[in-house]
Amino acid sequence: MSHTGTATTDMAVGAPTAVVSVKPVVLPAPGRGEDLRVRVSAPATKSELPVIVFSHGFGESMDGYGPLADFWTAHGFAVIQPTHLDSRTLNLPPDDPRTPLIWRSRVEDLKHVLDGLELVEAAVPGLGGRLDRGRVAVAGHSWGAQTASMLLGARVLDAKGEPGEDLSDPRITAGVLLAVPGTGGADLTPFAAEHFPFMNPGFAEMTTPALIVAGDRDQSLLSVRGPDWFTDAYVLSPGGKSLLTVFGAEHSLGGISGYNVTETTDENPGRVALIRRLTWAYLRTALGLDDSAWPAARAALAEAGDPLGRIESR
Repeated sequence: MSHTGTATTDMAVGAPTAVVSVKPVVLPAPGRGEDLRVRVSAPATKSELPVIVFSHGFGESMDGYGPLADFWTAHGFAVIQPTHLDSRTLNLPPDDPRTPLIWRSRVEDLKHVLDGLELVEAAVPGLGGRLDRGRVAVAGHSWGAQTASMLLGARVLDAKGEPGEDLSDPRITAGVLLAVPGTGGADLTPFAAEHFPFMNPGFAEMTTPALIVAGDRDQSLLSVRGPDWFTDAYVLSPGGKSLLTVFGAEHSLGGISGYNVTETTDENPGRVALIRRLTWAYLRTALGLDDSAWPAARAALAEAGDPLGRIESR
């Protein structure tokens, strides 16, 4: 059964708490070319903290996405943000032998974070023993959303449409995919098809619960389709998914990638507030922290007088 509502930010989330953020936390990564550097943010107090591992978009780094990471952390989550090899902060040359497989390296970075949670705890003063390793979510934006989707069960399809290796991870309970690219093949522009052969995801086996967030004005230069391309992860995956369509939003979804960043073409604090509160409520319920958080958020949606978006679930 499908449910539809309108979106509002008028929902209780509680007062923010003091947070601690440490960077870089260095995780040894033999064979990667250089160690993996991450930013770790967590509430200064509280225990049994659920974990969000966040994958940044192309060229970004662990320093981005403050509007999301700061909110999630101030409201009870530990957030771990790795810097992938494509980050502009690393300046990897195009002819570097690692470049063609950066998409795979990104997935391995997220798994490496999960493998290194003990090191993460030890590196942050006062964090030892406070992470709840049984409640872990993965999230990402743009290319980072495709990276995160692989841990949820999405696969890269080969030229014949056959799914590649299963890179899903049973340690992940839920996901949040923000502006996640859609299907490849004929849906890609010639440039994208030539330069990004890995951009050919199959969502048929993406079984882990997830919230997909898409802007209804997100027109990608990589696809010949319209904004609906960014809803494929919802439409083509098995049930247990929700889709938040944000009205008027382009690829930056109102400015989630940072505070006053130049790449944001649709800056709108209301959209950002909507996304961070709804993602918080979704993960609270999906991770088993509060069964009422997501239903309460959905109930609040129907009461919006001037909706900023729409939610569907199946």
